[in-house]
Amino acid sequence: MTPRATRKNTVLTSEETEVIRSVLAACSQVLYWAERHGDRQFRATLAAAAQAAEGGRTPGHLRYDANLAIDYLDFAPTARSRR
Repeated sequence: MTPRATRKNTVLTSEETEVIRSVLAACSQVLYWAERHGDRQFRATLAAAAQAAEGGRTPGHLRYDANLAIDYLDFAPTARSRR
């Protein structure tokens, strides 16, 4: 993961990675559920919130981004030793 401001690599512990992955998975599941089972007002609110996100996305695009971030975590190279 590369923070935008410093452009230095960030090393996460396996515990930190798992917490972030769990949150992303939960977000993806909530977005999926809300799109399929939310009432009209809820879906409209969800769409407005997604549109307000950076880049003006749809709920489906936000779910895609969350799943892509999970893939990055799952397939990230291991950190190298500084020795």
